[in-house]
Amino acid sequence: MIITRSPIRISLGGGGTDLPSYYREHSGFVIAAAIDKYVYITLHQTFVQELIVKYSKMERVQTVDEVQHPLIREALRLTEVGAPYLEITSMADIPAGTGLGSSGSFTTALLKALHALKKNLIHPEELAEQACHIEIDLLKEPVGKQDQYIAAYGGITCFRFLPNHQVEAWPLKIDTDTLYSLEDNLLLFFTGYSRSASEILKEQHVRSKQNDREMIANLHFVKDLGRESKEALEAGALTRFAELMNEHWEHKKRRSVNMSNDRIDQYYHLARQNGALGGKLIGAGGGGFLMFYAEDKVRLRRAMREAGLQEVRFRFDFEGTKVIVQS
Repeated sequence: MIITRSPIRISLGGGGTDLPSYYREHSGFVIAAAIDKYVYITLHQTFVQELIVKYSKMERVQTVDEVQHPLIREALRLTEVGAPYLEITSMADIPAGTGLGSSGSFTTALLKALHALKKNLIHPEELAEQACHIEIDLLKEPVGKQDQYIAAYGGITCFRFLPNHQVEAWPLKIDTDTLYSLEDNLLLFFTGYSRSASEILKEQHVRSKQNDREMIANLHFVKDLGRESKEALEAGALTRFAELMNEHWEHKKRRSVNMSNDRIDQYYHLARQNGALGGKLIGAGGGGFLMFYAEDKVRLRRAMREAGLQEVRFRFDFEGTKVIVQS
């Protein structure tokens, strides 16, 4: 029995500049934080001569090529785990399609488990790159690289995505008091909407590849905001960081008419009236989680609860993708 877990993430700055359609020309920069909500993968070697795969569906097949779940099929191929007598099960603390990078976490957790099965040691960078290869190169998903990298590394981490496909990663230089204040004052609320990130990111991908001036200028500005957010966090200027979140959200909404909707805008306005100093929708947009920075947390929590939003409380995760059981 092998059990792995991989954290999901929140973006703190520069989101959207990690897509290949942008960074291949201009390089990207993202600050992301792993949180203590996880995707879990279990591998169990069985006596039954078949491959059993359990997720929201269940598959019982004889060969890897018959597996319908694309991420599982390609991960098995990449790691060359081809024999039956294996059961794979996935579970998650947060549902898919909610903007917290769960597919990247799923893929890194699955690859980590398959490498553990083969007794392979794998560095977080290689783990992340293999996950990116599956999602971006093999399955042609219009997604970025931050989800896989922050899931593999954990912590609050800065990433630079270079045109030659290399990724530079280093921890944010944040002092302990600022870290605790950030952790205490960031609040996540579920909007009640889930959506496919691919559909929304596809528009950004196409427009970036076409060198659409408005889209490229928007992403340039968001990258600059990401760098400013890094400086604010490292200086302990959390109020300034909150202001930058607002600027980021205003520019993010301009990327697509599907980025927000009337109800999300109402929730955002309500939060700003009730103690939120800054905020944004996490992920590609269109639904998922709203994240706010608030020092008056009691007032904000009451307003959001009365509006029908569910809060997900969290702490940061500094371990990244890891094996938690191997027996």
